[in-house]
Amino acid sequence: MRELLYLHTPSYEELWYRQKIMQDSDTMSYNKGYDLDFEGYDKATGCLAFPEQKWADWYTYFNGQEPQRFYAYIVRKTDGIFIGEVNVHRNPNAPWHEMGIVLEAKYRGNGYGTEALWLLLQHAFEEMKVDIIHNDFEEERIAAMQTHLSVGFTIYRKENGILELTISKEQYFRQKAIRSMVLEK
Repeated sequence: MRELLYLHTPSYEELWYRQKIMQDSDTMSYNKGYDLDFEGYDKATGCLAFPEQKWADWYTYFNGQEPQRFYAYIVRKTDGIFIGEVNVHRNPNAPWHEMGIVLEAKYRGNGYGTEALWLLLQHAFEEMKVDIIHNDFEEERIAAMQTHLSVGFTIYRKENGILELTISKEQYFRQKAIRSMVLEK
């Protein structure tokens, strides 16, 4: 692993960055055109509204809530620039935690997604003691699928054009051991 990134839990004042990427149509284009049930969702652009009046409740919901929830910015080590966000949160109706990752559009295609996802898994499995992580997205999002599979996720189910993937604590630690052996060579 190149170790170009780290995760940073943002301060309240740093939520401007989340607002910025949620309103960036290039970054949020993967959401465009779907029937999503999110307050402030714009079907035409894929963007999500994140006005300042929502920051306090959102921040309280995510900040200091481990092992139920975790949220962090993805930060580039060389210059401290925020390049995206990750989160993991307990699904009350399933035996796993859901996760999310958003890389700002201008930083995609540089291998950051794989490293950021690995950092999220490391935090979730080693710090939060999560048992299983689940994510789902549209089958046509090939880059997302490849990124998830590259860090050890397996396909759980495909249904109605949606791909569901999971990774267990055991799978994560097995993948970590393999990565360690490869890096030692």
